[in-house]
Amino acid sequence: MLTRTKWTALGAAAVLALAACGSGDGEVADVDPGEFPEGSTMAALSEAGEITIGTKFDQPLFGLQAPSGAPEGFDVEIAKIIAGELGIAEDGIEWVETVSANREPFVEDGTVDLVVATYTINDERKEIISFAGPYYIAGQSLMTLADNDEIQGPDDLAGMSVCSVEGSTPAANIEENYPDAELSLFAAYTDCLEPLRNGQVDAVTTDNVILAGYVAESEDTDVPFKVVGDQFTDEPYGIGLAREDDEFRDWINDVLEEIFDDGRWLEAWNETAGTVLPEPEVPTVDRYETE
Repeated sequence: MLTRTKWTALGAAAVLALAACGSGDGEVADVDPGEFPEGSTMAALSEAGEITIGTKFDQPLFGLQAPSGAPEGFDVEIAKIIAGELGIAEDGIEWVETVSANREPFVEDGTVDLVVATYTINDERKEIISFAGPYYIAGQSLMTLADNDEIQGPDDLAGMSVCSVEGSTPAANIEENYPDAELSLFAAYTDCLEPLRNGQVDAVTTDNVILAGYVAESEDTDVPFKVVGDQFTDEPYGIGLAREDDEFRDWINDVLEEIFDDGRWLEAWNETAGTVLPEPEVPTVDRYETE
């Protein structure tokens, strides 16, 4: 595993060999590590031919663990593209399950090189880590049982039990702006599904695209779900990395803008989340200044 705290040099020849025989669907660029600035994170990762990426394993359409053990979804495809632009083949990626509460700690302590995990960019998090992107704009919504007509939006949550995840922006929003709701917090959104089915909670809240995946999965079950009301926030998804690494952030932003233009971003969407969700607008990268 290659992280900021553990650099393993494999040599340029090994990287090019990986690029020539890379597995999986992701395209691997024919990259010489010397193409990157000396001493940069890009050069080190490319030379090693390895990268460690944090993503979620429980979110259909974006990051869901497949029977093979590897995650799949839109976030995963974006991460593969970034790795491929470093000359790193899919078998050079180590995937680390990263839930909402440990995303910043994993970046800070070097457990991962990047986090691509339905990760909303906000000012509080920018004080701890850095973000490239956004590469997608989601929005907070509510999910209930399909036969629940009492809840139509967040203004109906007073006295209702609402399930969300520790360390998430949706949970913080409910706590701050809808204090009359009874908030139940778990480690992962999948932990909210059974409580919703059995009536222990009245609603689940997170981003609309995540909820859409759970609704799609529930359609053929005895207890289907539905998303209710309109989204009531904007959630720009970014790629988390070390706060001080502006050079790496700028390079990732360049890659994102390139794939917005050349069609790879939309192709990744259509093969994953786009099987359920409508085509999104192309976001605008925010090249903010780190204070």
